[in-house]
Amino acid sequence: MRFGDEPESTNFTDDTGRGGFGFGGGGFGGGGLGCLLPLIASRFGLGGVVVLLIGYFILSSLGGLGGGSGTGPLPSSQVGQQAATSQSTLDPATKHFTLQVLRSTEDTWTRLLQPKGVAYTPTNLHFYSESDNSGCGAAQSAMGPFYCPTDKNIYLDTEFFKELATRFNAPGQFPEAYVVAHEVGHHVQDLMGTLGQAEQLQARSSQTQGNAIQVKIELQADCYAGVWAANAKTPEGQPVLQQGDIEEGMRAAEAIGDDTLQKETQGTVVPDSFTHGTSAQRMNALRTGYQSGNMDACQSL
Repeated sequence: MRFGDEPESTNFTDDTGRGGFGFGGGGFGGGGLGCLLPLIASRFGLGGVVVLLIGYFILSSLGGLGGGSGTGPLPSSQVGQQAATSQSTLDPATKHFTLQVLRSTEDTWTRLLQPKGVAYTPTNLHFYSESDNSGCGAAQSAMGPFYCPTDKNIYLDTEFFKELATRFNAPGQFPEAYVVAHEVGHHVQDLMGTLGQAEQLQARSSQTQGNAIQVKIELQADCYAGVWAANAKTPEGQPVLQQGDIEEGMRAAEAIGDDTLQKETQGTVVPDSFTHGTSAQRMNALRTGYQSGNMDACQSL
């Protein structure tokens, strides 16, 4: 990726020094859907691990989270800096790159949403390690990255990047950028009212139908990540993506499809339980966004 001296976003909280503290939403069990409240907290997708996917079926029979009230937005004094009471454990190079990506999404989506009459208000990227609180309840690294619409935060333990490279065999900078851009895509959905519409639909749906709605939400976020990638520019006007970057992203999208992960973790595939889409669907969504460069192309996925 063509990131050099591009500026970092200031919309972040570094809470990595507080690893292991503060569960706001109850206990955890095995993988699958968990405590489902009347908001969506959408994660990147991990299959056989704990899922924080806030939906509309209280205490789903698939197990996972319990409780779930969580905390409200973080105090403004902690935004854009390391929490004063902790010692950061965040790798400086990883932090720098991630915040460059976040800044790029802010610039890109501000530009793309303006013609639609939507003012882009940035999300806050909350770095943490192991466990923490979120506005949607407890955050734990095993959940993977996720977006919480209650406090407008993306929650990220950057150890996930290592897992992406090793367990999922998807190394490289663009897969890491794809993670951030996907969660920013959920923030765009929040600003556009898409998450609220999904909530209304899921509230009157069966669990299987609700899962299908969630798949569409996740595929659209993948598509939005592709739209960002197609439109992201350096300050000099050069494309941020370089040759080979999108191929790295495709390998990541293939690796974290529901069907691929279910085969890996349980040996069988249960389509009705999909919440993020198959490998083919996720690759197609990312490709659609990238090749079109137009968020309107993401509406029909």
